[in-house]
Amino acid sequence: MASPSQAAPAFVRLAAHPLRWRLLTALADGDLRVRELTGLSAAPQNLVSYHLRLLRDGGLVTAVRSSHDGRDTYYRLDLNRCARALAEAGTALHPALLCTPAPPLPPDGPQHPAAPAVLFVCTGNSARSPIAEALLRHHTGGRVTAASAGTRPKTEMHPGAVQVLRERYGIDISARRPRPLDALRRRFDRVITLCDKARETFPDLGDARHAHWSTPDPAAAPDGPAAFHRVAADLDARVRHLLPLLAQTPKPAQMTEENP
Repeated sequence: MASPSQAAPAFVRLAAHPLRWRLLTALADGDLRVRELTGLSAAPQNLVSYHLRLLRDGGLVTAVRSSHDGRDTYYRLDLNRCARALAEAGTALHPALLCTPAPPLPPDGPQHPAAPAVLFVCTGNSARSPIAEALLRHHTGGRVTAASAGTRPKTEMHPGAVQVLRERYGIDISARRPRPLDALRRRFDRVITLCDKARETFPDLGDARHAHWSTPDPAAAPDGPAAFHRVAADLDARVRHLLPLLAQTPKPAQMTEENP
């Protein structure tokens, strides 16, 4: 148990500030740019930038340049780091206050009327978005409707995406082909863009909840297979963090999908 003179854990000191808490909660839903965080937090840009720097120094937030427009920067909440820091803060107060993982999705079948529907979007639909789609299917056993599409789809899956899913998870997507957004005939509860170009040129898909996961293109990386393993591991972590959100607010999708 903590002594009365012990300083508050770093996570508590960082998260307790009202503006930093607003920034953390905004970034918990997806990656955002400064001007978007400024609008969501109703705070001046210079103040938002200052507190983002403190969150970055504390290891809770990271930043990456847009792969589409290098003048833009996306800020991302490191949920794994936050989970560890939150657990450490609890146990610093009392050993019994160990945080436990959120419950998984309820055991509904794939045709359950309340099953949420999630769409992943990137430009080519040949690597990042099909990896995310496959991982969501894998982790939910069909209890979530998962799909992916591209704004400018390529003609075939990237061999690196096929290989990494087979090696790491035993998932085979070799028979799948990239598809355009207009091949989809359903409304989705959540739409998640994975590449900055798709996010910055993305068409409106109705009332779906939108989020962005700024993910580098592994096909453009110089280290080949290693880049696909990094992206797969990153998307796997983000998909796992998505599961409790899908369990909290499922709702039925309204139409059917063409060529699921």
